[in-house]
Amino acid sequence: MICIPAIDLLDGQAVRLFQGDYEKGEAVGEVDSILKRLNHAKAQLLHVVDLNGAKCGQRVNEALIAKIVQKAEMPVEVGGGIRTMEAIEAYLNCGVKRVILGTAALEDETFLKAALARYGDQIAVGVDCKDGFVCVRGWLSESQVNYIEFAKHLEALGVLTLIVTDIKTDGTLQGPNLTMLKALRSQVSLQIIASGGIRDLQNLRDLKAIGMDGAIMGKAIYANTIDLEAAVKLCREA
Repeated sequence: MICIPAIDLLDGQAVRLFQGDYEKGEAVGEVDSILKRLNHAKAQLLHVVDLNGAKCGQRVNEALIAKIVQKAEMPVEVGGGIRTMEAIEAYLNCGVKRVILGTAALEDETFLKAALARYGDQIAVGVDCKDGFVCVRGWLSESQVNYIEFAKHLEALGVLTLIVTDIKTDGTLQGPNLTMLKALRSQVSLQIIASGGIRDLQNLRDLKAIGMDGAIMGKAIYANTIDLEAAVKLCREA
């Protein structure tokens, strides 16, 4: 399992939201100082989200993301507002390892298929869930699509990696939704990256035990409820 710290960007600042609520965002520090900390811990992958972009479908924080990619000593994956081939190409051309499609994956299957055909494993899909249903447009719009059925469909299309977030646990430090993740793991064989609610090392052990391939941590790092270096070591253990 890989350890993946997160930097969420809103209006040019690194922030953390509570349960996906843009009105409950709080700044967590300067991006440069955060990167120094993550680089020192030798994290295996960095997860960056353009929260403005997720809402409006544009690359609002693209310039800042390009700077993050340059300074990060680990591969970077980016999500938020990526809904065109131009957007995918722009991020990959600036050094991003993998882009994450969310809204576009649900609403524009033709685009998703074209992206997969051209870029393969450089495309991941974010499956953001509330009460078992997929949410889009910065988590502000809830669909009637069940997350497991959506994941099965994505696997059939050739998606290799899912980034799965339980919105109700995100930013709460109450632990991940193991029941939801375990149910998904039993239904699909692609890579599953778990996000939302992670607080401590025991949460990581629990995620490893149910077969998760990666774990994204945000608030736990900034609230100092988890030792990032210890988390990286734990995730690297066979």
